[in-house]
Amino acid sequence: MLSLRVLTPADWDLWRDVRLAALAEAPHAFKSRLEDWEEDGEQRWRSRLEDPHTYNIVVLLDGEAAGMASGIAGRGGVVELRSVWVGPKSRGSGVGDYLVEAVQAWAVRAGAVALKLAVIPGNESAIALYRRNGFVAVDEVGELLPDGETREQVMRKELG
Repeated sequence: MLSLRVLTPADWDLWRDVRLAALAEAPHAFKSRLEDWEEDGEQRWRSRLEDPHTYNIVVLLDGEAAGMASGIAGRGGVVELRSVWVGPKSRGSGVGDYLVEAVQAWAVRAGAVALKLAVIPGNESAIALYRRNGFVAVDEVGELLPDGETREQVMRKELG
């Protein structure tokens, strides 16, 4: 059974544990690196959860953390979908779709007109998840990755 946990600053340790698990398990899927986060203290973890313009969630599958995602309100009514990760044991169980749908519902409630995200090129499972949920690649230039050559692929979904 899937359940959603909307994180508050009091959940900083859960956020830390899931985020570090994501960075360790799928370093190819994130711009951030494990070594950039693993030694940080409570305040850095709390600060993300204290921002009133963010929506940070963890999905629990049978009571265990199965995935995470964030929504960050931006300019012009666009919400950025970030930090999406599904744990290996939970892949294929609908957790990814559940995460995307939850952030989208928050964005709609917040009055957003679109969702946007950036994905690492070659992360085909993530790209398939986003396409399945109505995102399309756009011509916007993504940020330069640490290799100094590759750029993120930007995708967008218009909200009704």
